[in-house]
Amino acid sequence: MTTVRREAFGRMPAEEGGGEVEKFVLQSDSVRVEILSFGCIIATLETKDRDGQFSDVVLGFDTLEGYTRKHPFFGAVVGRVANRIANGRFSLDGKEYQLFLNNGPNSLHGGAKGFDKVLWSPQVLPNGVRFFRLSPDGEEGYPGDLKVWVTYTLSGRELAINYQAQTSKTTPISLTNHAYFNLAGQGSRDIYDHEISIEADSYLPVDSTKIPTGEVAAVQGTGFDLRQPVELGKHLQKFHLDGFDHNFCLHQGQDRHLVARVFHPPTGRTMEVHTTQPGIQFYTGNNLDGSLKGKGAATYPKHSAFCLETQNWPDAVNKPHFPNVLLHPGEEYNHTTWLIFNTA
Repeated sequence: MTTVRREAFGRMPAEEGGGEVEKFVLQSDSVRVEILSFGCIIATLETKDRDGQFSDVVLGFDTLEGYTRKHPFFGAVVGRVANRIANGRFSLDGKEYQLFLNNGPNSLHGGAKGFDKVLWSPQVLPNGVRFFRLSPDGEEGYPGDLKVWVTYTLSGRELAINYQAQTSKTTPISLTNHAYFNLAGQGSRDIYDHEISIEADSYLPVDSTKIPTGEVAAVQGTGFDLRQPVELGKHLQKFHLDGFDHNFCLHQGQDRHLVARVFHPPTGRTMEVHTTQPGIQFYTGNNLDGSLKGKGAATYPKHSAFCLETQNWPDAVNKPHFPNVLLHPGEEYNHTTWLIFNTA
């Protein structure tokens, strides 16, 4: 049985239109999630350890002000296109589009003011909440009026996130949630004692600006082979890796499949990721530097969280051999990701 509660969380700054931001609390016996109408942000996610103790396992802020200032997309839904587009440029039907460059020479997570920085319209459901917004034609340089629905539902140990969209003009779209997890509890020093596995036979090598080179490389015999669980800290040392910020190539198809699993031996917490998406970006918080004051005055140093962002492959709009990222009028974009929290 899931209960859903809504409450005020704050007001947007006057220069941002001053709208009311609400918080939606979804609660089952084993999981408690708080989601904001600003950026569809997962602000809190509490799960039990093997002794039945709840801890909040996502990074974030106590107040709206933390989320309206600059931060690395904590908990937010990002779009229109998650991840990077090379030089912020793409061509469609002979027309060139230029996006805002907010990540070196590239456009990242939707641009200057993506889906993470806007207020969505909420609708309470029996076991969750659905958010809607219309992204107008030309917003952040993207073509077409795009109607977007993001639905969070909680049943028992499983949080489902469904993304739907319809467009008036052909547009690239790839939506994901950018939650930062630490199964020891947010504010814990690092994730080195987490064991991770990702069900992927190949990954995308990237250039110095994190744009895929176009090669689809086998993980076999490399530090990117995570098909069997590895202890993260030891694995990074063994392969002299500074961390992960890479797309892993998943089974192609619209059916639900298990794509990643994380286990934290000291607490017994496990997290499984299931999705219908063709890719998952595994990111180990390499750019966190301890400068942000998070929940309960926690600081978040490098490698103090991981992200498992289910999405299309980065820069797919410029790589014809990558999975199709274009949505056409009359079609529906529809993807779901399931997060399952358990103990072992």
